[in-house]
Amino acid sequence: MPAFTQEMYAELDKVIMSLKGQEGAVMRSLQGAQDIFGCVTKDIQTRIAEGLNVPLAEVYGVATFYSQFSLEARGQYIIGVCMGTACYVKGSKAVLEKVSETLATPVGKTTSDGLFTIRDTRCLGACGLAPVMMINDDVYGRLTPDKVPGILASYQK
Repeated sequence: MPAFTQEMYAELDKVIMSLKGQEGAVMRSLQGAQDIFGCVTKDIQTRIAEGLNVPLAEVYGVATFYSQFSLEARGQYIIGVCMGTACYVKGSKAVLEKVSETLATPVGKTTSDGLFTIRDTRCLGACGLAPVMMINDDVYGRLTPDKVPGILASYQK
């Protein structure tokens, strides 16, 4: 679990207090928390629920419904390997397996050093480059598993 500071929690408390009693306070508090912490872990959700005086189930429901919220800390680099039809047919499953193997981390998880989070994604909109992988905003197309270690190494400097 990442090291969240008291300053970060104090910043969240200010956000919560500024929204208490307002329409949409849960959503906006979660957005604030995501900006501050990069995720909305259970303890952050609990703090929001207590601060807004709403059930934790309501906060959790919003946090899990919207894909913009991450329940776990994410890495500095988010790796998304497209599993859409065009990419899948052209071998994206093998590319994803190579990413997971190279980083010794399961899909959906973050490396122990906090550098990478691995995700399988749906269409990235670059079907002509299939199979495609994105690392943050960088797009890599026409991938083969043997290209993966070199690409990942360029982010580990």
